[in-house]
Amino acid sequence: MIGVDMTDNRIGNIVIVGGGTAGWMSAAALCRILHRDCKIHLIESDEIGTVGVGEATVPHIASFNKLLEINEPEFVRQTQGTFKLGIQFNDWGRVGDSYVHGFGSLGHDLSGIAFHHYWHRAYAAGAAKDLGAYSLNTLAAPQGRFMVSAADARKDSPLAQIAYAYHFDAGLYAQYLRRYAEARGVKRTEGKIQQVLLRPNDGFVDAVVLESGERISGELFIDCSGFRGLLIEDALHTGYEDWTHWLPCDRAWAVPCTKVGPPTPYTRSTARGAGWQWRIPLQHRTGNGYVYSSRHISDDEAASVLLSHLDGEALGAPRPLKFTTGRRKKFWNKNVVAIGLAGGFMEPLESTSIHLIQSALSRLGLLFPTREFSPVLTDQFNEQSIFEHERIRDFLILHYYATERRDTAFWAYCASMDIPDTLKNKLALFKDSGRFFREGEEMFTVVSWVQVMIGQRIELAAHHPMADNLSGPELREFVEHVEKVIASCVQAMPPHQAFIDRHCRADYTQIP
Repeated sequence: MIGVDMTDNRIGNIVIVGGGTAGWMSAAALCRILHRDCKIHLIESDEIGTVGVGEATVPHIASFNKLLEINEPEFVRQTQGTFKLGIQFNDWGRVGDSYVHGFGSLGHDLSGIAFHHYWHRAYAAGAAKDLGAYSLNTLAAPQGRFMVSAADARKDSPLAQIAYAYHFDAGLYAQYLRRYAEARGVKRTEGKIQQVLLRPNDGFVDAVVLESGERISGELFIDCSGFRGLLIEDALHTGYEDWTHWLPCDRAWAVPCTKVGPPTPYTRSTARGAGWQWRIPLQHRTGNGYVYSSRHISDDEAASVLLSHLDGEALGAPRPLKFTTGRRKKFWNKNVVAIGLAGGFMEPLESTSIHLIQSALSRLGLLFPTREFSPVLTDQFNEQSIFEHERIRDFLILHYYATERRDTAFWAYCASMDIPDTLKNKLALFKDSGRFFREGEEMFTVVSWVQVMIGQRIELAAHHPMADNLSGPELREFVEHVEKVIASCVQAMPPHQAFIDRHCRADYTQIP
């Protein structure tokens, strides 16, 4: 077999349909992952707007930046970014409630038993503070303090492993990745797609035709065309699974406003009468939006609610967004892989949109096909993608379902709706004795679930019996020690604005 070319079957031509965050993340990641002569062609139209509301992220983005070898201070400066330690939830369990879902660890596990079991025992005895006092992120965020992990900190110090993410301008982020990708050979074509051509023998996408008449062919197509799903749905008729009965919000208004003070190192989510409002602080402005159920409030009323709850002056008129929470029945169909909103929509309650783009690209890299497009690979990709979306779905449903609010028809519906069995089982186990088991590679950890369930007043009937191994004085000493260590570390952190000014302050004169 000497002389046989074993590389004939490799994918050599990738076409990405759509730009924005999903398109340019795809272009940047693929040109980095492939490390070989593979043509990557991105098609987008300046006339077609992008959603661009995904300005908050989760810590997983650090691995994406590492893959691209992105310089963090430069990245933050060019995207007008700030840092994020978690999400503050206001008025969700009851009106007046507030808690922080923080990234990172919670307390200090002991003898293999999660800290929240010891906390529950101490709290029930009046010997512990609210749960937020025992996590660096949840304590530092409301105080407006931030720093990255300290290289000189002891390995067991909370300052040695600080989990954080970013807030950034989604439009500037797409531009940043576009520059990165084009510098590495990705070709961009401006134009609208008029027709999608399918191969007659197997129904695979063969090429797309632009309004100009230009025909662009490919072997692998990445659909980043947003809600429409130009390839995955319009051309391949893949189908969509609607989750509106569990996640009833189906519309949003988005508007930026002037900043009125130092940016907070957290996203804020405030429950309103028919949904919830986000607040995302950037260096030069604050992003705001109201995600709501059109069955429970009119569009005009929702816009009015949003505008009446801004910190600063609105920088323009609110932009509308309509969506149906759910997913495609397949994320990879034939030779088309749907990335971002083309694959499904998970409302931005826990800032998962950009993460889902990133995880899909990582999965595609691991299961990258040849021209044969083995169904074993596509089936595995779809199975993992469906699992990930469904587990995130359950976590989002938890926020709506675990509420004592009945003050509006919207909240009464959420509190009484039927929920997926997967979520029912998690809640039953946690209510019984504080146990929680993370399934496979689902995104959210035990710490995340515990913070939201406790934060929204889910009561435990008991804790793990091994938490009773400590005597009363030992338990008090242990919990107090954790609290003091966390508080001391937070005091050592600088103000968020001071950290930005020192390391990554943006040049406001360069804002488009």
